[in-house]
Amino acid sequence: MVKQMNELDKINKGKLEIICGPMFSGKSEELMRRLRRAKIARQKIIIFKPTIDTRYIADNIVSHDGNSLNAFPIKDPQELLAMALNNNASVIGIDEAQFFDITIIDTICELIETGKRVLVAGLDLDYRGIPFGPMPLLLAIADQITKLQAICNICGHDAHFTQRIVNNKPAPFEDDIVKVGGQEAYQARCRTCHVIDKKVYLSQLHR
Repeated sequence: MVKQMNELDKINKGKLEIICGPMFSGKSEELMRRLRRAKIARQKIIIFKPTIDTRYIADNIVSHDGNSLNAFPIKDPQELLAMALNNNASVIGIDEAQFFDITIIDTICELIETGKRVLVAGLDLDYRGIPFGPMPLLLAIADQITKLQAICNICGHDAHFTQRIVNNKPAPFEDDIVKVGGQEAYQARCRTCHVIDKKVYLSQLHR
């Protein structure tokens, strides 16, 4: 009897869904599609984006083809946590998650513990082809992962990488990791067409 009561007392936990891939692969569009479906199902949603993402509208998430949903621009993941819990939403959307600091992971875990469905979209790799910000750990703990591909600007094959362009040339390895931009500064590239001027040893990042 005690065991049965303990089972009944358990709080149903939520889940983490990750949508990742290079730029121009439709991550924000897929995030919005899932959020719209949740809204149609009469689930309360709330959406967040990092304040650094100023490419389109400050208080919207916007796909590259112009679709948008209202979102709260947030800098501190703790602020995101407080707003999500106070809002009593059951579905939380987070766009461009790679731009948040590493504490976004604890925030997301806490939301999941309280029964929230958390939908996260973000770049899994930076322009150098290196795992980006908090995304690797989020991918490791995700319940569901959707990895999208774009179309390579050079050869037309499936693109998994994002190429930063500076003065019509690939950006050097030592360039700033975070530079917000769109088609004027970035291209989708396949593995063959992605160019970087320094060999990357991913194993050295974990020493």
